[in-house]
Amino acid sequence: MKSRILPLLTFFGISLFGRANVSLPSVFSNGMVLQRNSEVTFWGYANPSEDIVVTTSWDGAEYKTKGTATAHFSLTLKTGAAGGPYTIRVKGWNERIIQDVWLGEVWLCSGQSNMEMTPSWGLTDREAEVAQANDPLIHVATITKKASRFPQEDVPVTWQSITPEVMKNSSSVAYFFARRLREEMPDVPIGLIVSAWGGSPAEIWIPETTIASDDYLKQAAAALTDNQWSPHLPGNAYNAMIHPLIPYRIAGALWYQGESNTGAAHYETTLLALISSWRAAWGYTFPFYIVQIAPYKYENNEFGGGIVRNAQRKVLSMTEKVGMVMISDVSTVDDIHPQNKKPVGRRLAGLALADVYGIKKGENQGPLYEEWHADGRKAVVRFSHADGLRFTTKKSTLFEVAGADGVFHTAEARISGNQVVLSCPDVPSPTRIRYALRSDAVSDLFNSAGFPASTFQTE
Repeated sequence: MKSRILPLLTFFGISLFGRANVSLPSVFSNGMVLQRNSEVTFWGYANPSEDIVVTTSWDGAEYKTKGTATAHFSLTLKTGAAGGPYTIRVKGWNERIIQDVWLGEVWLCSGQSNMEMTPSWGLTDREAEVAQANDPLIHVATITKKASRFPQEDVPVTWQSITPEVMKNSSSVAYFFARRLREEMPDVPIGLIVSAWGGSPAEIWIPETTIASDDYLKQAAAALTDNQWSPHLPGNAYNAMIHPLIPYRIAGALWYQGESNTGAAHYETTLLALISSWRAAWGYTFPFYIVQIAPYKYENNEFGGGIVRNAQRKVLSMTEKVGMVMISDVSTVDDIHPQNKKPVGRRLAGLALADVYGIKKGENQGPLYEEWHADGRKAVVRFSHADGLRFTTKKSTLFEVAGADGVFHTAEARISGNQVVLSCPDVPSPTRIRYALRSDAVSDLFNSAGFPASTFQTE
């Protein structure tokens, strides 16, 4: 019987393997933004040995490859200067045409609820901000929430240009970041890929193999418990919401997360593992900018939030191309979802403009602890980004010092240039210092640019 079927299939032009249509990951779709002036990986799915021709309209270039034995194809496209709209033609046995393609700057925006948070959820001056949100050169792709125990190859993605209707249902932080970039680079399209999940701990955004390779990470992941807001198993969000995007070329990443890791002893280890694993997966060291979580009165956790803030600060010296913005001045301690998101996005953009695009207009971040030394019974603390250092209160109560017994006492603080001099009659020989470490501590130390100082604790 089989011997009769095979000739018939061949006669009608049908092979037992079939002719599968060329298909593409959802991220390659109408309205997408590709990283400008770069070499970007373009991939999809096709029959083994199927001839694939990709043509790009911005330069008329033609790229050729074949489907692999695993029914994939991949090639590298050269992009030019900012511009659009363009088309990409993908020809195999069938033809796919991607339209409304732009060349610009692509940023991955991830984390938990404060990154996910949209104007519809809550935003300061929401009506006015939504009404003026109309920019055809800002394109956003909000990744569908999905979880998986195994790395996935695709996730639903729809690119949309910013209109009031789109903006009010998109990440506020990401939007204000893009809008600030557009102010300084008016001819450059901005692509935002928002992959965030409210209530999520950092461990679910890290590959499970990375978690398994570190004893602290394994212990931290094992301590996570099931909750109603997000998955809790390591790698679940990474597998379904990050892995399908790799290696889509990005300029950098924004990260706003940490509230769900309050109580972690060494969040800096977790965050560093996340940054390193993502960079390893993409194959290059892209900039990574962090939002330091806002002060909040966590129930039965007096220092958990401050410890995470300090851990985020510590990561700045643990790897390259990392920056952080502080936001204690634009939040309230009784709302874990502060609605004043515009300064958050703009401060992140200030870092990117200076570091990535060489556009720096004045100071772009708050005072950061540098070092301290003893001067007799006093402790002298030096800060960077400290021009015009000042207190917003007559008497700061947020600095504390401890001696050999490890007991912290409130210190008297006075400013001397870019330093703060501390003294405390109960601690004649300081050995440790901390500032604004309580979860709900709102920084009272600012620089002349109006940015608050970071929480810190010395080792």
